[in-house]
Amino acid sequence: MSRADAGNQANQGVTSQLKDKATEVASSLRDMGSQVRDTATGQYQAARDTAAEYYQAGRDKAVQWEEQLESYVREQPLKSLLIAAGVGVVLGVIWKRS
Repeated sequence: MSRADAGNQANQGVTSQLKDKATEVASSLRDMGSQVRDTATGQYQAARDTAAEYYQAGRDKAVQWEEQLESYVREQPLKSLLIAAGVGVVLGVIWKRS
């Protein structure tokens, strides 16, 4: 075997090792990317679920307030009318000054 053949085989061995290492690194990067994607997806879903719960709780509270207001107006219509008129006058004064 000549020196050129020995050098060529050594270069092929190094090249083969580099290819193997590059393949290993690429596989590791794909695995990490997959883990990051899975984690981000889980956190997004958790945030989305929490937001949906807050929205539903707010909506339920608004419905409850509406029902209480309707009940109050039905029980005391004159008082409710006077309160509404007073609020209207106050708002009118505030807007007039602005």
